[in-house]
Amino acid sequence: MDFTLLCRTMSLYISSLNSGSNGNCYYIGNDNEAVLIDAGISCRDTERRMMRLGLQLNKVCAIFITHEHTDHTRGTEVLSRKYNIPVFITEKTYRNSRLNIDSELVNHFSSNSPEQIGSLTVYPFPKHHDASEPHSFTVSGNGITIGIMTDIGSSCEHVVYHLSQCNAVFLEANYDEKMLEEGRYPVFLKKRIRGNDGHLSNDQALELFITHRSPQLQMLILSHLSEHNNHPKLVEDLFSGHANGTRIVIASRYEESEVFCISHPDKE
Repeated sequence: MDFTLLCRTMSLYISSLNSGSNGNCYYIGNDNEAVLIDAGISCRDTERRMMRLGLQLNKVCAIFITHEHTDHTRGTEVLSRKYNIPVFITEKTYRNSRLNIDSELVNHFSSNSPEQIGSLTVYPFPKHHDASEPHSFTVSGNGITIGIMTDIGSSCEHVVYHLSQCNAVFLEANYDEKMLEEGRYPVFLKKRIRGNDGHLSNDQALELFITHRSPQLQMLILSHLSEHNNHPKLVEDLFSGHANGTRIVIASRYEESEVFCISHPDKE
């Protein structure tokens, strides 16, 4: 499969390679270069999933790490070393992780300071989550902006602003409030998930989507769904009623998504 034949130039290609507490990895690229946001599945799984999609690892020019939890970092060391891929990570996140990356491949980024990866611009911004220095990102190129906004305890002004700029976004919808309340998790864990530094509920994500989405938002990829406190059909039904022309996709915790082509509205 040659995914470059699926859509025209002046586009970005995006895919969720995996999304959930068992591993997170998101691909964003153009015809010439790409980045991974997080590398939370093994190198072997990353290779297999990208191969099935027709994506080439030799186009991946950087890995950006959102925070140090292992479901976001598990495959980073091997991928970086095997393919000589630079890793962009904050100093605090690197210190608090168990990563041991070749020093020449470690790059520290700062909040609100964009990084240029070929013709792609990666913009990191802070978020609320129970990690040392957590960040979300937008990736821009060809006049298109993709947001990657998961593991968010609450919707701060940074999330609101960047969501409003996106043509497509991976947005967390982690849990259904009723399922979490009635589920088997202990009280302390329920509080952590609901807390300001935990995760976004379906209702919180829906409010963000309805209130702050860009008129140019083509696709909403709902991500990081809880295995025990949510269900893909529930999320799809909830958001589809408010889509108003935005395509709704549910990212899987078990398999890669298809490769989606996001084109500039003026170039379609």
